[in-house]
Amino acid sequence: MGIKVYYHHTIEGYPNNVALIDSDEGFGKNDYVETTRPLVVVTAPGPGSGKMAVCLSQLYQENKRGVKAGYAKFETFPIWNLPLAHPVNIAYEAATADLDDVNMIDPFHLEAYGKTAVNYNRDIEIFPVMNALFDDIYGDTPYKSPTDMGVNMAGYCICDDAVCCEAAHQEIIRRYYTALCNFAEGKATENEVNKLSLLMKKARISTADRKTTVAAYERMEREGVATAAMELPDGTLITSKTSPLLGPSAALLLNALKHLAGIAHNVKLIPQTMIEPIQKTKVSYLHGRNPRLHTDEVLVAISMMSLIDENCKNALAQLPKLAGAQVHSTVMLSEVDRKTFNKLGIGLSCDPVKRIKPRKEA
Repeated sequence: MGIKVYYHHTIEGYPNNVALIDSDEGFGKNDYVETTRPLVVVTAPGPGSGKMAVCLSQLYQENKRGVKAGYAKFETFPIWNLPLAHPVNIAYEAATADLDDVNMIDPFHLEAYGKTAVNYNRDIEIFPVMNALFDDIYGDTPYKSPTDMGVNMAGYCICDDAVCCEAAHQEIIRRYYTALCNFAEGKATENEVNKLSLLMKKARISTADRKTTVAAYERMEREGVATAAMELPDGTLITSKTSPLLGPSAALLLNALKHLAGIAHNVKLIPQTMIEPIQKTKVSYLHGRNPRLHTDEVLVAISMMSLIDENCKNALAQLPKLAGAQVHSTVMLSEVDRKTFNKLGIGLSCDPVKRIKPRKEA
């Protein structure tokens, strides 16, 4: 494909065997990446993907060639000049619960400058190794702490702390629900769930602080079936329930679009005569178990109807207004529904329940 490739070899004992790492059999064994610009950005898919190792290896290689290159980390979280227990920093811990990242006061920064700075366990643990490598490569180290090593101005960009705190609280709760659902499906550990539970206590919040959760539970209590609730960006709460034709998420999407378009709730955007053939195809021909329409199927149906129905046309035009909305479902949604909400910019949480049996009337 014409793409130049460089090899980065495994180093036994990395990152603790500094003597081997800082030698021609360690970093010196890796391919030298030739560059033409004075500033090079190294990026990768996520944590543990080798960004730092590649950068340090390149420093070693550049130094051998008489080039005094430098290194810094661009990181958004944790935010070093926000308090350790600030909701935004706690939200970072919630987001990395599966990695077991822990926010900590940087002891090296405190010792060097007498100032408190927030960092996290992986950077703090690796810093002595970094120092040793810099000492071997340059003869001294340019950094006195892992916080020095990072470039992070995010804390100075906060103009409304209350808004950031509320967004962080919602993120923590969403992560908690996600962990519960992943645990129910065998994709997460009990430790991950317990950690998120502790982080909620640390932030002094509970699932009751998510308005959509409360609204969905209240309607489920009345209806006795699976329900969902959405909080629109202006604070309006919309709810829905499972029906023979629609799942709670699809019904919720329709209810929200009708509200935004000023369409009466009793108006049916998609006629039953159009839904039933779709259900037949799903069950009879595609051998699906769930005949109810998903969110993407509802949007396709509205799109088709918009050619002949003004209400559907108006409803479809409201989709961009859903960005930033929050949703809670009392049952786990399908991957299709989750992806649809994500594409619409909607924050989603679900109970770790696969199905709620309808309540029998006395």
